[in-house]
Amino acid sequence: MMKKRGAEEREKDAKKQKLLDELGESCLPYLTPEEDGFHELWKTKYSKLIFRNAGKIPKEVHKEVQKAFLTLQKHGCFFQDLVRIKGKDFVTPVSRILIGNPGCTYKYLSTRLFTVPWPVEGYEINYSRSEISKACKALIKLNDYLHRETVQALQEQNLAETKETEDSAAADRHRDYASSITEMGSVLRDQSPSHIPKNDCTDLKERTSYNLTLLNYMDPQQMPFLKPEPYFGMGKMAVSWHHDENLVERSTVAVYSYCREEPGVDILEGQAPHGRDPAVWHVALKVAWDIETPGVAIPLHQGDCYFMLDDLNMTHQHCVLAGLPPRFSSTHRVAECSQGTLPYILGQCNRAVENLLADTDVGFPALKSLDVTVIKQVEKTHNEAEFEWLRQFWFQGKRYRKCTDWWDKPMVALEELWKKMELMTSLLLCEFRKEEQMEEQRDDRISCILPLLAERQELRQEWLARCHSPLSERLPDDEKPECHPYWQEDASMPLPFNLEDIIIELQSILGV
Repeated sequence: MMKKRGAEEREKDAKKQKLLDELGESCLPYLTPEEDGFHELWKTKYSKLIFRNAGKIPKEVHKEVQKAFLTLQKHGCFFQDLVRIKGKDFVTPVSRILIGNPGCTYKYLSTRLFTVPWPVEGYEINYSRSEISKACKALIKLNDYLHRETVQALQEQNLAETKETEDSAAADRHRDYASSITEMGSVLRDQSPSHIPKNDCTDLKERTSYNLTLLNYMDPQQMPFLKPEPYFGMGKMAVSWHHDENLVERSTVAVYSYCREEPGVDILEGQAPHGRDPAVWHVALKVAWDIETPGVAIPLHQGDCYFMLDDLNMTHQHCVLAGLPPRFSSTHRVAECSQGTLPYILGQCNRAVENLLADTDVGFPALKSLDVTVIKQVEKTHNEAEFEWLRQFWFQGKRYRKCTDWWDKPMVALEELWKKMELMTSLLLCEFRKEEQMEEQRDDRISCILPLLAERQELRQEWLARCHSPLSERLPDDEKPECHPYWQEDASMPLPFNLEDIIIELQSILGV
């Protein structure tokens, strides 16, 4: 996993450096909506970026959502994340909170965020304050509204694509795709799913049903060190160029933007005669790793929404350009949660501990199977539970308790399962030390789990160092990372925290 992530980062770095080398001292061109050629460029290269002006959005939506932003800020629910980029920790300039379906998580920049649940039928959710409960209700209402708008935008776009392809006999493949989607859209309007294949309906639903929103807040006046945009000379960035991570393929990202106050027209002296107004927040897009196509920078005024439809997030990159006033945003996503929900990890752990036989004739626990495939899967789950869940959760301190205690019991349950897997690893080591074991079988088993133990040791030391780094120590007390689970002299733990001696012992058995 770490090798793959490292390879991806190196590839991105190489592409970025190549692009910068080709540019030299010059800047790429970009257009704003006020400039000639913008609409033609948008139509040909950025047509899957859709805007909804604030005036087209119901006033009640604005009122409730903007009140929710201010409520969450008032109660200290926005947090700067301590993220990891290229092996180094950074505090994000943007403060965030994740709100969404109970038990969902969202991972970005090696950091797993855990949802503050919005109210969903069938779940009991205790909020720390009634105001926070109302804020979460407002955001799930916004989520429903943006979902409806997304479906409509996709239908409109696919109707336009159908008309365009019908004018060109050479576009048979594109016509087939567009007409199938158009048919799907018309059936959705008729509320008659039986008219189209079930898998088409399912696909559309999966790509438009937002399961969480990542709320952002930033005051540029408190962030004097913002990086300049490197390719187009667009000014300071609140969020650098990126693709949104961890999303269902070809799913839409919908964003609601709200500035606390709109800048006046005379707020800047000597403003550039062309290009974007640096007093106003903008979203900018470019075709990924392309220096031929001009970029676009589009202003974001109070209550505007925009949608990155279909595969736009894959083919293009976007950044957020800072204006002068503080800004909130609610970015609704279809997070890829196949391995990112509480039921998933609890299910994995429960399957793993099925290999533990607690009631034996001699009264001691034992392993049911020593099959290489079984023990490898158990140890992989052991690492996943510890480093993708427990340590990620506690690294973020006690921040979630400001909003809800929803995660408390699940994390206790997960830790109990993890402790059983610690016991299972210790039982496995006991088996390796038995003289009657056949040498070939023993060596196969050791070779199977040794890399996983080495990874566990490396990651434990890395998380321990991160929790005590200077950046961590400067965070507020309720946000300071906790290195948990952590133990030194603890008779209740079957294995030490530091696995170095165990790894050396297993290597010596193998003769490594």
